[in-house]
Amino acid sequence: MDLNPADYLKQIGALADDQIDPGPASIALAGMRRPGLSLERYIHHLEMLAHEVSERHRMLLEAGADDDVQTQLAALKYVIYENYGYSADTKGYSDLNDADLVGVIDRRKGTPLALSILYISAAQAQGWSVSGLDMPGHFLCRLEKDGQRVIFDPFNSCTVLDAAGLRALIKKTLGPEAELSSDYYTPLSNRGILMRLQNNVKFFLIEAEDYEAASEIVETMRIFAPEEYRSLLDLGVLYARTGRIAEAVKALESYLEHVPDLAAQRDVVLLLGELKDSLEP
Repeated sequence: MDLNPADYLKQIGALADDQIDPGPASIALAGMRRPGLSLERYIHHLEMLAHEVSERHRMLLEAGADDDVQTQLAALKYVIYENYGYSADTKGYSDLNDADLVGVIDRRKGTPLALSILYISAAQAQGWSVSGLDMPGHFLCRLEKDGQRVIFDPFNSCTVLDAAGLRALIKKTLGPEAELSSDYYTPLSNRGILMRLQNNVKFFLIEAEDYEAASEIVETMRIFAPEEYRSLLDLGVLYARTGRIAEAVKALESYLEHVPDLAAQRDVVLLLGELKDSLEP
């Protein structure tokens, strides 16, 4: 099955979060940056991963394994990491393909978030309780079943992290005085995962000073997450950077309609005034 990226993302914009599969949605997002590319084989690849995880899980149960989160993780790890060889890009996040699921599938390497999407999509296809955890500086996955929980790191060989491992990760990112917080265990929604993926691409393009391409990324975010008003601020700033002043004014005015906090409005109001002044003859 091939898909039209724009149409697919518009459909996602109207869906409840639990109806969104971040796998094909991420393929659609990659397709928006690759006009004319057939996405059929990438969608088929996701379907094959899900099928093989199901088969591996069945084999493990038939061999006497317990029907628990450890067995679920073993099936995911065997197929995605051991069989297909998906792994971390140890050279860093200098390649935009690391954060783009089409590029990740082609290269079998990616960021923690991009690799996690493969695991989340395959686990969701089994009906398993899986979620993404947007820990500071690193994205992780969690499986839950019958009161059991396991947090694992797709970027590092599916290593299971206990409290001590999580604490070490937080301290590495935030400093030696940092401690675990209950906020870090809050699952990121499926739509939130897609927003996070697009933000990674946006930041990469902004660092490269390709503001036009970055604005296109935010425009795509508006398609599948039309209620996320904070993207209007990004859009306004990027439009201003590319000389699209009238569009920047419109985006920022729309943003202000959603922000009741006067303190949060202040800088935007100042920028908006400057932009409007520049439009006057």
